[in-house]
Amino acid sequence: MTDEKESTFLVTHAEDDSAVLKDVHAGQVHTLSSNPGLQVDEVVECTVAPDPPMEVTYQVIEVADRYAVDIEESREPPTTQEQEIASDQPVGEITKQPRAGEGEIHVLTVPEETTESAVADVVEDREATLSRAARLGVERVEVRSAPGVVSVRYMP
Repeated sequence: MTDEKESTFLVTHAEDDSAVLKDVHAGQVHTLSSNPGLQVDEVVECTVAPDPPMEVTYQVIEVADRYAVDIEESREPPTTQEQEIASDQPVGEITKQPRAGEGEIHVLTVPEETTESAVADVVEDREATLSRAARLGVERVEVRSAPGVVSVRYMP
């Protein structure tokens, strides 16, 4: 098939007989005509192809890898480096930087009184957080906070 597409997908919806995959790189959504055992929030590196003749649904042709991403809220405060980054940026800003090794760190400065709700937003916006983790190829997201600072650590 010439219309096959190989990418990394986040499973956003799953039932026994169908599933919905979101391409984490392009944002395109693919509805599967059958579910090969996928679960919501799972990351799947696979090849999909449209079902003939209408090509409105897809099927999974080959799965290269599949894994779950763990999102956790840590009791640890942001690292000294993360707090230094926050101290140098205005409230409402975000700094993204590569982690040593694999992954990325995002440091957000927020009004102190909204720190807890900012952490909740990151943890509860599973689709955005999991899609970002899948794009980075990591399996763990750790959210740390201190008054006015939220760090989101995308780690292997």
